[in-house]
Amino acid sequence: MTEAISQPAGEPLIALLAGGGPSSPALIVPEDGQVLTHAQLAGRIETLARRLAGTGVRRGDRVALTLPNGPDFVLLLLAVTALGAAAAPLNPAYTQAEFAFFLADIAPRLFLMPASPPAAAAAAAAAAQTPVLAVRAAGDGPPELTAAGDSEPAAGRRPAAERSFEPGGADDVAVILHTSGTTSRPKQVPLRQANLTASARTIAAHYRLGADDVSFCVMPLFHIHGLVASALAALSAGGAVIVPRRFTSHRFWRHAREQGATWLSAGPTLHQMILDAADEAGPPDTLRFTRSCSSALSPALLERAERSYRVPMLEAYGMTEASHQMSSNPLPPAAHVPGSVGVPTGTEIAIAGENGSFLPDGSAGEVVIRGPGVMSGYVNNPEANAEAFAGGWFRTGDRGVLAGGYLTLHGRIKEMIIRGGENIAPAEIEQVLLAHPAVRDAACFGIADDKYGELVGAAVALRQEAEEAEAAALIEHCRGQLAAFKVPVRIDVLPEIPRTPTGKLQRRRVAEVVAARRAGR
Repeated sequence: MTEAISQPAGEPLIALLAGGGPSSPALIVPEDGQVLTHAQLAGRIETLARRLAGTGVRRGDRVALTLPNGPDFVLLLLAVTALGAAAAPLNPAYTQAEFAFFLADIAPRLFLMPASPPAAAAAAAAAAQTPVLAVRAAGDGPPELTAAGDSEPAAGRRPAAERSFEPGGADDVAVILHTSGTTSRPKQVPLRQANLTASARTIAAHYRLGADDVSFCVMPLFHIHGLVASALAALSAGGAVIVPRRFTSHRFWRHAREQGATWLSAGPTLHQMILDAADEAGPPDTLRFTRSCSSALSPALLERAERSYRVPMLEAYGMTEASHQMSSNPLPPAAHVPGSVGVPTGTEIAIAGENGSFLPDGSAGEVVIRGPGVMSGYVNNPEANAEAFAGGWFRTGDRGVLAGGYLTLHGRIKEMIIRGGENIAPAEIEQVLLAHPAVRDAACFGIADDKYGELVGAAVALRQEAEEAEAAALIEHCRGQLAAFKVPVRIDVLPEIPRTPTGKLQRRRVAEVVAARRAGR
């Protein structure tokens, strides 16, 4: 591979937030109609940054937070980065053991959590002796930050002391996230302010976002998808973000119409939930496109989505290490290629062979990337960095084909099933299964075999109206569309297919669940 090109120094996050009109909406809370303007957003971020500085947070520190979606999440994460510190958002649904792992790995100076925190988070913080600040909504002002356990009435509380600070810069680490850990121990991903601003601006430019656009944030903000695509990209264009405090698919349609949503981005699982809850009034007239990312979108769901949303559904490709988006299908009138994840966006993409050399157009190999959104390396993990980077390019671990400028993914390389020397992409079989009307979700995995090395196994979750007996017909369905060596030797029916909180398929976990169920028979 060739050496990496030099990248511009980039912009700090504060520059990203400077494009909105002072009186134009920035954050919209649909439950109560609260609207925060761009000027109010900037003022509250500065106030909260001063309060955090008053608690001792300094440039280079890390601040963990586990908060529900909503305006306070956005304000506090951006306040942390305004100091040049790094925010480490954690899923409120983690167990105590998971919180304990992440606190030990991150070593934060502070842990921000709601006044009524998740019990697991509070217990893990106490065990780790991590200082906790409780976040309390304060009506028309920025949220209050008080010591955890402070039970004084509101009138008797003293707000956190405020202190001046030097704003963070483009090179400061802004967010610490972790890889999903579906195939290995979670790795710590440091994303600099310049990484995030580059990615947000790329997304805004690709979808031609402007000050009149309103994003509906349905993805969790502790995930790179929700944070960068749904929130930061919209704000960078001077537009607004609808941030419900508690998202439900049944409320989506009404809230989207009331607030004039122009676009939304979600994983396929969330899109399916939203579509299942569609009402007779339909989508808002303001909607101009929808976006799918974080896992593969089946052809059946794509067709259903475009029929129900009545606008284009654009598949995209992103990952944490790249500050989210690397490619996406474009808006009309440019070509939309179903089944592909579109054209490169702000990121160079190439296909590499096993020896690291670049492959010609139309060849299958590993997807490699480089660009201003790509992290500089995992934290304290030289072995992972040596494996992940080659010649200045980041190895995604995904297998794909780049043809005619459009990228198609064939699944994770480490999840490829090798049957008698034949490489089988699980995603290909999953797409065939998902095309069957009885199948709601599907996962494919390898089964150890003495003769062939591996055989193809699969698990499905059926639609409510489907009979379990229909599962037997699925193998015949596969035989009609797949070469014989790709057809699953067995298909198990599960109530649900294990996925991460953001909808990413956990194939290894699926195989474990199937094996456990069979052992218990």
